[in-house]
Amino acid sequence: MGARTITSAADKAQARRELAEALHATITEKVEALTGSEAWRAYLDAAMSFHDYSFRNILLILAQRPDATRVAGFRSWQGRGRQVRKGEKAIRIYGYSSRTVTDTDPDTGDENSRKIPTFPILSVFDISQTDPIEGHPQPEELAQLLTGADPANIYDRTAAVMTARSWSVTREKIAGTTNGYTTTDGSRRIVVEADLEPAAAAKTMLHEAGHAHIHIPQITDPEARKDLHRGRMEVEAESVAYVLAGVQGLDTSAYSVGYIAGWADGDIETITDTAQTVLKAVHELAEALDRRDAEQEADSAEESGSAA
Repeated sequence: MGARTITSAADKAQARRELAEALHATITEKVEALTGSEAWRAYLDAAMSFHDYSFRNILLILAQRPDATRVAGFRSWQGRGRQVRKGEKAIRIYGYSSRTVTDTDPDTGDENSRKIPTFPILSVFDISQTDPIEGHPQPEELAQLLTGADPANIYDRTAAVMTARSWSVTREKIAGTTNGYTTTDGSRRIVVEADLEPAAAAKTMLHEAGHAHIHIPQITDPEARKDLHRGRMEVEAESVAYVLAGVQGLDTSAYSVGYIAGWADGDIETITDTAQTVLKAVHELAEALDRRDAEQEADSAEESGSAA
């Protein structure tokens, strides 16, 4: 009987691996379809004025505002048809500039000029700190918020797994359009927007679990941190959410495809390059969910036996 149980568990794991690989393959197909559309061209027009930030600046941004998703300077927001609200506190990051220094050779009297890099402090604001300027067209979001139920109870089950790993998981009101965030300052907090419908909360929980599982260990490792890039991190976390939700019967395409395409800049290679990391995380988190479910079933059976 024990052998049959092991075989059944192995078969289940193998079937899940095959389904996860098939689901991950569909991401590239759907992103390719999206990036050939008018909606994608409109997205690029809207996004082209935003800056790419160094990982050091990303850590600064998240330390000051963990729910930040898209930041730009005061004038840049105005150029995109949005106005920073009065009284909003700026996020401070490092800029890059240089100044020219002229040295005189004491022996020859020749002058030599050289550039010295400088890192001025800049002020940026998150999109949640802005409002649309009346009369200025706003781009349609590629990622459409999910609605509906969470029939597989993904949110609660995943939250239980992360809580067992010493993460605190809470539902809170988050300013702006952010659905959730994972802290990077060592406080080990996962926060999911309180007003999300169950399906959206489930997907967001899986996304944040992906960050906690893959990226927090890398952020705390100086060697691994050098290679981190925000876009790749977001592609990986949302790919984990899409695949792991799909394995459990929840289709998150309406949100995930546009989100992944945006952070990957439509580059299919970025998505395929993450496959090994994503699938490894999916399998490990799925196994953790299976163990949690088995423990719950065992506890329920024990309680039933005691009652009888």
